[in-house]
Amino acid sequence: MTQTALITGSNRGIGLELCRQLSAKGMHVIATCRQASSELKALHVEIIEGVEVSEPKSLAKLAAKLEGREIDWIINNAGVAGGIGLGDIDDAAVESFLRMYRVNSLGPLLVTQALLPNLHQGSKIGIITSRMGSIDDNDSGGSYAYRMSKSAVNAAGKSLSIDLKPRGIAVAILHPGWVRTDMTGHGGLIDPDESASGLIKRMEELTLNTTGGFWHTNGERLPW
Repeated sequence: MTQTALITGSNRGIGLELCRQLSAKGMHVIATCRQASSELKALHVEIIEGVEVSEPKSLAKLAAKLEGREIDWIINNAGVAGGIGLGDIDDAAVESFLRMYRVNSLGPLLVTQALLPNLHQGSKIGIITSRMGSIDDNDSGGSYAYRMSKSAVNAAGKSLSIDLKPRGIAVAILHPGWVRTDMTGHGGLIDPDESASGLIKRMEELTLNTTGGFWHTNGERLPW
């Protein structure tokens, strides 16, 4: 039986590559995004546009469209970035903080809650976070908004892993690596295809015995 994977933020970068590789593996892909790119449309996967992960009303519409359908994997990939340093925190920066928190931290939690009726024993949830959310690993400071939003989603992912384990649903908290995408200005150490391949391997390896772990795409266990 064909498995189904839903990916958020799938119009470009890592999300687009996850859609490409999972589709090639034979999974039915549901690609959600605010607006589909031409690259996403070219993959010929199922696309649901107009999805804003930080808005419960938008997610309620998504849930209504998917009512009665089983989902095997949810990969919460949608996110926003931005570097805000000490001394830069003015009124405009506060709005950036709140935007990052709504999308990066609340988004995966809201998506999971909205689609919980679609999940079943054996389903898996991936949360694409960043090692910049690690408190122990922070040796360079700065990037307050981004770091704080990712630390928050790490906490949400850990709680989800505990709450969903009795239902037979496992959760992985995943760092994609420093990836060359639009979000990073195409700086970075690896390309989206390498990142996505590693993320998929981590999802494939995920079990209820390892639920709640924080991993690098290369398989390294990361500190909190």
